[in-house]
Amino acid sequence: MGSSSSSMDNIPNAEELMQETGFSAAHLLRLYERFEFLDKDQTGELRPEDFGAVGGLALNPIGDRIISAFFSPGRETVDFPSFVRVLAHFRPNDTNRTRNGTQQEPVNSRTRKLKFAFQLYDQDRDGKISRAELLQVLRAMLGIQVTEEQLQSIAERAIQEADLDRDDAISFDEFRKSLEKVNIDHKMSIRFLK
Repeated sequence: MGSSSSSMDNIPNAEELMQETGFSAAHLLRLYERFEFLDKDQTGELRPEDFGAVGGLALNPIGDRIISAFFSPGRETVDFPSFVRVLAHFRPNDTNRTRNGTQQEPVNSRTRKLKFAFQLYDQDRDGKISRAELLQVLRAMLGIQVTEEQLQSIAERAIQEADLDRDDAISFDEFRKSLEKVNIDHKMSIRFLK
């Protein structure tokens, strides 16, 4: 137990991070170990290329977009607290965890998970998923499995179904509404921390 406590002392703002993200001390320690493993240069920060050691991302067709989600615009590195805050989006919802009126919405809430997913599509950060942005994701995910004509058709249908204000793009509210019946918590949860 003593080593666990001393390891927690190495984690910057551990108590604050646990409160903000909902991760337990044990989860935070495990994430810190993984962060240190990825931080080959021992700089206390990760660069996009450091994520290459995460095997699942290399196989994911939109892995580069997921990796870029860890980095603030204009930043080329991510520190441990920022790393944990991004991963908190993938923490399963804790239905037993309550929040008082002053706490902000948990990072792993349905809305925050949807906002995270939305930004993977909205690469220009204009608040809309354009047809071109949707096609980029479809091409990455479906690749050579379908023709360009089929991709165009899928994008057209998705925009027709989701675009309620008929501006030929999908806003966050339209994105959220189109996914009302999808179990986002299940689809956007990493259960490796159990």
